[in-house]
Amino acid sequence: MEDAIRKADVLIEALPYIKRFHKKVVVIKYGGSILGDEKIRNGVLEDIVFLSFMGLRPILVHGGGPNISERMRAQGKKTEFVEGMRVTDEETLKLVEEELLVLNALIVKELNELGAKAVGLNGKEDDLIQVEKKKAKVDIGLVGQIKEINIQLLSDELKKDKVVVVLPMGRGKDKKTYNINADEVASSIASSMQAEKLVLLTNVKGIMRNSEDPNSFISTLTVNEVNGLIENKIIQQGMVPKVAACVEALGGGVKKTHIIDARTPHGLLLEIFTDQGIGTEIIK
Repeated sequence: MEDAIRKADVLIEALPYIKRFHKKVVVIKYGGSILGDEKIRNGVLEDIVFLSFMGLRPILVHGGGPNISERMRAQGKKTEFVEGMRVTDEETLKLVEEELLVLNALIVKELNELGAKAVGLNGKEDDLIQVEKKKAKVDIGLVGQIKEINIQLLSDELKKDKVVVVLPMGRGKDKKTYNINADEVASSIASSMQAEKLVLLTNVKGIMRNSEDPNSFISTLTVNEVNGLIENKIIQQGMVPKVAACVEALGGGVKKTHIIDARTPHGLLLEIFTDQGIGTEIIK
């Protein structure tokens, strides 16, 4: 009986959030090694299906970095990164798109098996993600800088109560296909759709003042505090583009951004539907 009452208490705690977020867009970015772990992926996709049935409108943007790097290694092709971006020639672009299409189809299939209505969208099709060639210190090839998102296409699918799964590629006015960083795609979509939340799923607890000290976890940060932590090298390496994506989204009108550990069972639901949450939230 006590167990049943506890479960009811959890549902009651979630009620104000369910009411507040009804029909609101939530953009979730999911990639890296955690995407390849079947158990973690199943838990994340279950949470996304739950969000959909609770009346939220989830858009999932996925990467595929480890799969792509593994495929390139298998073909004897060297992987190069400049400023966190994969140097992409024609051959690499073909591999990237092939791997992303496989992942996109897998995610859509698994969401549908869990009871959702999911649709996969390739960013290069139907002018979904319009880009230009990204400028960097050196030529990084076919890597895109986002210019515009086709929000009508996304809105039309969300109105059909579908979970939209976006593959991060785009097309330029030059009719060329470009590879795009998935964090940037998630941030741009969140801003364009005026999303309630942008959630980046990672394989760490969130932002720490000291990576060696579990007690140094930071639950809430403002944009100003983020800038200071980057300057002082407390936020560094792979966390920098994630934090930059959050700051960019907040500047574009997104209400709140979150960085959470996908390995925590039902971490997505805990972050959105409970008072305490589990990750680092970044706010204006």
